[in-house]
Amino acid sequence: MTSPPPPPDDPTAAAAAGLESMEGLVLDTVISKAGPRPAAALACASTRLRAAVADDSLWRRFCAEDLGLDAPVDPEGRPLPSFQVAYKVWLESFGMYPLPLVKRVKEFWNSMKSWLSENFPEAAKTLCKGVSEAQLKSAEEDLGFKLPMPTKLLYRFCNAQLPFSENDEANKSISTHGIIGGYAFYDHWVNVHLSPIEQIIEETKEFYREFPDVFNGSNLIILATSWFHPKTFLLNCSNGELYVGTNNLPLGEMLPCVPKALIKRTDNDLSQDGLLLWLEEHLRRLQNGMIKTRMLMTSRLSSVSVEYRLLIFFFICSNFETAEVRASAVFVPEHPHTEGSQRTSMYTYSIRMSVPEACMLGGVYYSSCQLHSRHWTIRSRDRVISDVNGEGVIGEYPVLSSGRDEFVYESCTPLPKGPGSVEGSFTFVPGKLSRPEGRPFKVTVAPFHLEEPEYIF
Repeated sequence: MTSPPPPPDDPTAAAAAGLESMEGLVLDTVISKAGPRPAAALACASTRLRAAVADDSLWRRFCAEDLGLDAPVDPEGRPLPSFQVAYKVWLESFGMYPLPLVKRVKEFWNSMKSWLSENFPEAAKTLCKGVSEAQLKSAEEDLGFKLPMPTKLLYRFCNAQLPFSENDEANKSISTHGIIGGYAFYDHWVNVHLSPIEQIIEETKEFYREFPDVFNGSNLIILATSWFHPKTFLLNCSNGELYVGTNNLPLGEMLPCVPKALIKRTDNDLSQDGLLLWLEEHLRRLQNGMIKTRMLMTSRLSSVSVEYRLLIFFFICSNFETAEVRASAVFVPEHPHTEGSQRTSMYTYSIRMSVPEACMLGGVYYSSCQLHSRHWTIRSRDRVISDVNGEGVIGEYPVLSSGRDEFVYESCTPLPKGPGSVEGSFTFVPGKLSRPEGRPFKVTVAPFHLEEPEYIF
């Protein structure tokens, strides 16, 4: 007995009747443009349409467009028999989220993991497997409020980094591997780790216990912390805004990390919170070289001097033919500093020195040169507040030569609130100080600005 004819107002049946008469290529094009959900519905209409919809090249296209997949794998990366099966598995796992947002977050983590694997494998090894939807629901119940959708998706794909524990030795082994990075000057080390869900819950509860009158009911979570000197990133789960705490965090002082206007706290395809925006910008800076890894020698972490690597913020300022001097400057909001009754802002700056293949001076090439002295002028609102001349830097007189690693040193300076700048020069001697091969020459360092940024990237 044949099935009764479908009701005349059934749109799927009407579409199927029209598609039955189409040729193969035309039919494939129409189904492709219809999208995966209508295609799945059409597969139930007839044997011919079921065969057309089963063409895996069709689902390859759907997987690429909707999920950014170039192979039929599940969310864990395990192979699946077809793209059609892959699409179904991904939809079952992430169907509660807008697929454009799923694709965006997936591509962020793929790119971040790729960069870390190539440039910072020690940090890549600290990344954790993503959490389940049930784990996120449990976390929200523990916290007492909902997490923003983009943040939940970020943790579905990767549960951030290995948590710190009560085991100091275990903490030391990962202490410089924070994917957020930081800076170092003198004995002030900052290296920020993105916290896993379990650490977020623990540290957020402790945070509210410690400062109940300041933050109670604010729906903030402690999202990222540092192992050495404290630096804290906080996410407001009510409005999606991301902040970094200052040294006055116990009094409620925080600085925004991203422009408020960019945050879209919705459940549609355009949803984006401060964490997702910040991490995407952070990745761009890693990829374009504004932030790099740096090897540091220290005895802070063990009884012997060991070389550690961490992410350091890095901005190129000046290049020269005789020698190359590069500088970076970072605002340090968590560092307490006052001069009398006046609050000041603290900045750290990093200076890098190197030479090209040969040092050229007056038409003569030299294979090396050595630093003799420095001169720094520091200004606040165009007023000179420090003018320093001295020999060497931090007690050293580095020899620069082609093929050797650049010489790097860090320092810091407090400034009254408002724009400031640092500029100066370094004097080098061709060859070595003990055996000069020519007359000293000066390399001028162009002014680099010191100013509290509007947003803390």
